[in-house]
Amino acid sequence: MLKGKHVSLFAVEKEDLQQLRNWRNHPDFRKHFREYRELNMKQQENWFEEKVVKDNTTLMFSIRRNEDNELLGCCGFVYINWVHRHADLSLYIGWTDAYIDDKGYAEESCQLLLDYGFKELCLNKVWTEIYEFDDKKKLLYDKFKFQQDGLLRQNYWYDGKWWNSRILSLLNS
Repeated sequence: MLKGKHVSLFAVEKEDLQQLRNWRNHPDFRKHFREYRELNMKQQENWFEEKVVKDNTTLMFSIRRNEDNELLGCCGFVYINWVHRHADLSLYIGWTDAYIDDKGYAEESCQLLLDYGFKELCLNKVWTEIYEFDDKKKLLYDKFKFQQDGLLRQNYWYDGKWWNSRILSLLNS
């Protein structure tokens, strides 16, 4: 468990899966994810077993509010490269359909995750891909001083048009 002032990050448990799947299928959220399909419970359970439980290149956490232990969202590192010490950051707040909330839960979760990645896992770089219309995540990552490493032009099809992907990263140094 990674404990902050308002939220804590716990290993994802099987009982979290249905709610996480419902949030992942939310149309206003799904447009921000690489997974474009509507997920059924079997797919969600497969993700849990194959990625969360068995794959050492994935570390996912449920985000829970400290005051009442309510599930708020999910975050973690995927595509961890243990040799080159970098990982892709994944984060969303599903609670109240926020995606990235204005109460600071996403920000605190991100800080806990970055501290864990840099101080405990000894990562050198945390990177992420966001689509150019994802203003909420851009503002969040700007607070942490993520830099744009690259732009993948016309990389994502959504709402009848092509969008660019931004590759952002933060170095341990």
